[in-house]
Formats: sequence, C-alpha cells, structure tokens
Amino acid sequence: MEPITPGGFDSADIQANKGMGVIAYILFFVPLIAAKESRFAMYHANQGLTLFLAFVICNVVLGIIPVIGWIVLPFANLGLLVLMVLGIATAAQGQAKPLPLIGAYTLIR
Repeated sequence: MEPITPGGFDSADIQANKGMGVIAYILFFVPLIAAKESRFAMYHANQGLTLFLAFVICNVVLGIIPVIGWIVLPFANLGLLVLMVLGIATAAQGQAKPLPLIGAYTLIR
C-alpha cells in the first residue's frame, strides 16, 4: 500500500502526474483526457478550469465597461497570471493547495 499524503492524495499518483498538474494551469482539458484516473491531476485540472473561467469573466466584463474597465483589465489579468504561476509552482512541488480567492470552487469531480 502506498503512503497517503496529508491532502489524501497517493504519493505514487503525485509523482506520476506532476507534469499533468502543471499542464492543467495552461490547458486544463489535457489532464481530463490524458490522466482522468489521477485524483491529483483532476484536482489541478479543476483549479485550472476555475482560473480559465476567471480569465474569461474578467476579460468579458471589464472589456465591456468603458474607460474604468479598460484601465482595470490589465491589472486583473496580471493578478490572474500571478495565480497561474502559483498554481504551476504548487503542482510542480507535488502539493494540492487551493488558489487564493478562486480555489474554493469545485467544478470537476
């Protein structure tokens, strides 16, 4: 029996799917296709999907709002880019921490 990490993920699963966890923040659907049996990859795919939806919502809403939205949009995108880098770093370290602000939502089970 493999050791279980504090987050409830199998350590062998984490080691085998760190790359998928990293890819999930860039292209969230890749782990859904290539590593659908991995709880670790699915966790990061969920985080990646949530981040993608945050990008889309911010860009649509702030893009519609004249002047103020156009001024705020680059800062919102920069903040979401920081969240993406945090997620990539977390996955590369083999950890499963939720992203700040948006990580509490579960869209993929």
